[in-house]
Amino acid sequence: MPSIETAHHHGSHRPLIWPADESTPQVTVDAIFVPTARPVAYLKQAAAAALFLRCPLVTLHSRKWTNAFAAAAYLDPTVDLIAIDVPDSAQLRLPELETSRLLTGTIFERRTDLSTKRNLALVLSHMLRWKRIIFLDDDIRVPNPSDLSRAASLLDAHTAVGLGIGGFPDNSMVCHAFRAGGGRQETFIGGGAMAVAMKRNRSFFPNVYNEDWFFVLDAGKRLQPVATVGQVLQYPYDPYRVDRARAEEFGDVLAEGIFWVLDQGKPASDGDLKHWRDFLEHRKQFIQQVRSMVAKQPGIDPAERTRMEGALTAALGRCARITPELCLAYMKALAADQERWQRHIQQIRRQPMQSREEALRSLTVQGATPLKWYTIKSAAGGEPGTARRRRPLASDQ
Repeated sequence: MPSIETAHHHGSHRPLIWPADESTPQVTVDAIFVPTARPVAYLKQAAAAALFLRCPLVTLHSRKWTNAFAAAAYLDPTVDLIAIDVPDSAQLRLPELETSRLLTGTIFERRTDLSTKRNLALVLSHMLRWKRIIFLDDDIRVPNPSDLSRAASLLDAHTAVGLGIGGFPDNSMVCHAFRAGGGRQETFIGGGAMAVAMKRNRSFFPNVYNEDWFFVLDAGKRLQPVATVGQVLQYPYDPYRVDRARAEEFGDVLAEGIFWVLDQGKPASDGDLKHWRDFLEHRKQFIQQVRSMVAKQPGIDPAERTRMEGALTAALGRCARITPELCLAYMKALAADQERWQRHIQQIRRQPMQSREEALRSLTVQGATPLKWYTIKSAAGGEPGTARRRRPLASDQ
């Protein structure tokens, strides 16, 4: 049975990805970063990949399920680990961003620290002059770690290289429901499994859903050069929670709305007020269409259908609160923030390269509580903040 397409939604953005040339895996990966949200047992995959690639593993921890000491005490003692307890963003050496200020105190404010962790990883990489890094989420399985090296080998020509995400599809709630209702829905590259070229990268992760799409966007222009190679597997999760639907909607509208422009071969700056008025109407009609598709799809379990309908209703309600003016203001703020981020990074790179310990200590602002981190060696003694000696990597020279 053919998949359903609709005039109100682009089910694929794959043509925006550059074709990848044959990769040469013999490259140095400088670090794997994992922004954690789950118990430390979920770090086994990333730890195995770091051992395979002979690179450091940097794990970023916060909140109730995860902490740096537990990671350092749990993981294989041969892993070159830096496990960091990430404090509130106000204590970190990160620029204040207009995209965050714009949403603070509103129903659209994102109350997770995923973007903070990823931005902290970028800053630390610049301090240490790491050239090729890999982001892995802790709910990603890596069947073939050499795929990570293949992705890194493409970074001389691409700003970011995503790995294809198999297993459970990595989509928003609305797109999951569209697929379940019979719609043609693909996935795009994402920060859950992505190699990044630090010298080529010009962006940051804004604190909004689909932050990884905006990371690869040269705001006001087009996508930075991105490709995809290899495959990882996503663990299953529940896409149909009402709170998830509400939390995702603003970022999903922004990302799908600006990629709608890019899909037509136009620059992001063509996303003017008229575009956002038109796109928001498309979005509302799309969600209503998906509700109808779900209601008519015979293969959906009745209890699951009820949950899907509740989540779609929640998304539609949140969409109704989004204005064209807010979308336009956010995209202008994103362009300004990318300039602000670049100034911040240039200031860091003008300073002498630091040792690991010096860099970790300088990640917090003056007067803040010192950052707490563990290596496997320091965890054995119960003391934080001790950097383990290591042989310099080629990228350190």
